[in-house]
Amino acid sequence: MADHPRQLTDGFGRSFPYLRLSLTEACNFRCSYCLPDGYQADGRPRFLQVEEIARLVRAFAALGMSKIRLTGGEPSLRKDLDEIIATVAAVPGIRKVAITTNGTLLPRRLPGWHRAGLTALNVSMDSLQRERFKTITGHDRLPEIEQGLALAQALGLPAIKLNAVLLRGLNDDELPQWMDYLRDRPFSVRFIELMRTGDNEAYFQRHHLRADVVIEQLLAAGWHERPRAADAGPAREYSHPDHRGTVGIIAPYSRDFCKGCNRLRVTAKGDLRLCLFGEFGVPLRPLLQSDDDHDALLARITTQLGLKAAGHGLHQGQTGLTPHLASIGG
Repeated sequence: MADHPRQLTDGFGRSFPYLRLSLTEACNFRCSYCLPDGYQADGRPRFLQVEEIARLVRAFAALGMSKIRLTGGEPSLRKDLDEIIATVAAVPGIRKVAITTNGTLLPRRLPGWHRAGLTALNVSMDSLQRERFKTITGHDRLPEIEQGLALAQALGLPAIKLNAVLLRGLNDDELPQWMDYLRDRPFSVRFIELMRTGDNEAYFQRHHLRADVVIEQLLAAGWHERPRAADAGPAREYSHPDHRGTVGIIAPYSRDFCKGCNRLRVTAKGDLRLCLFGEFGVPLRPLLQSDDDHDALLARITTQLGLKAAGHGLHQGQTGLTPHLASIGG
């Protein structure tokens, strides 16, 4: 095989040690900000299979990528998820295998994922209040999620994060409760600023809340920003000496948000997306059918990275190809 650079970089000097790989577009929740009417299958070709995923991850690892996050839709709906995790974890050079899930299947399936090689867990948890959680997600499943988080702690997972989308008028008064929650729990809670997508304009106008509001409250309560790790996600992390847990803020509308971009995305059907809100996808699946196409796959990835833009167009209302976050994994 030909020699290749050990790290993916773009024309703006950004490096990419981190891949978000969607395993499915399907989801069993009906979150008001994403799939309020539930997932509707479109009958198109099936999602990437284990052999294709293995070839894809081997290619990215050969280019220096070391962290893979498995996303959806809801990745736990894949019955072969244990095999997928084991396959990804076995690729030389991959040091971290994470998953983002709504958490409802954690009590049943987390031990298997952990044995397969999972090293980090992100769980969507948009409210600490059971009725609010049900209102936002369409499902009364908070007790199972809390049970799953306790199991994750018992298993000793080194990284446990919770994701909460900031929603004006729905959950924007819960920061004091979250701070109390984090006093004795070693979790990182990520508050994610609601993003405009192709089909949520009215909802966005009604419920968008700037992340600056939460940052101001954190600073006033004595929290301090932490240095950012090289392979970290997009969150700005805050800690407090009296709390075991931390708070992360993901603010895509903030100035210079894209300057620290360090991740690429591949959809469940094998398209490389250089940006969550990009205008095009690059089909990789034709090159995932045979090991003989490894070098061609590397060439396609590195060539396309040269086309990555400096930033997204969200400020101009440009949401790109993304109709909703379940379609690409956020």
